[in-house]
Amino acid sequence: MYDKVKEAFSKQSGIFDEYEEQNEILKWMRNFTRKHVLKYLQEGDEILELNAGTGLDAVFFAEKGHKIYCIDISEGMLEKLSAKVEDKNLSSLISFQLLSFEELNRLNKKSFDYIFSNFGGLNCAENLDTVFKHFPHILKPGGRVTLIIMPVVSPWEIILAAKGNFKSAFRRFHKNGIQANVEGVKFQTYYYNVQNVIEALGTQFKVLEIQGLGSVSPPPFMINFPRRYPKLYKNLTVLDEKISNLFPFNRWADHFILTAEFIPGKKSSE
Repeated sequence: MYDKVKEAFSKQSGIFDEYEEQNEILKWMRNFTRKHVLKYLQEGDEILELNAGTGLDAVFFAEKGHKIYCIDISEGMLEKLSAKVEDKNLSSLISFQLLSFEELNRLNKKSFDYIFSNFGGLNCAENLDTVFKHFPHILKPGGRVTLIIMPVVSPWEIILAAKGNFKSAFRRFHKNGIQANVEGVKFQTYYYNVQNVIEALGTQFKVLEIQGLGSVSPPPFMINFPRRYPKLYKNLTVLDEKISNLFPFNRWADHFILTAEFIPGKKSSE
């Protein structure tokens, strides 16, 4: 079912790193997510990264001394990751497998301290349960997950309605998802609220923190904004960081970050 996703991101793999390097918004967002994860990572933690892409985050965490097991369904992305591992001599810390996040039962490695998924990769899943059902079987007791997901409400996109662009303004509100277009390849994507994620994780997970990512600062598709309005952009990102834990800004954003702890046997009343 992910053939189109696989095709799209394999096509994008050749320009993926270059595009991010030129996009100040994406670089800020990635740094923000890394700071969040570093708060919860413990020394010696082994990480499973879902939809790892070209390995930008894997390299970062490996250089912090963590072992990372990366999965992705795109051969192109994993080829780029493999080249980085070789170039940076990180083969003792980074390994990878061509695999869908719905097939975690087929992992070559079976036990992790941390699961990480960045920048809406999980928005390709039609049903989060098909992914999360595997977590209790591969995550150690007390292990943690950090998931960065695109929610239904994105203030900057809704603002587009003022310009008459109603299709883009309310695209996330479609219950059955919408078609994304990456490198000319279309595939279905879905948007999830925080509560959808909490329910899909189930009662064995305790939410530790929810942060908004891009509530008041512009989303990555507005790539020229930081160059045109550098002072305003800086002020908006500073404000974003200050209010990211507050409701509704930790739910209404371009993405939200949710970190939870795995507590086997935990009941909903606890």
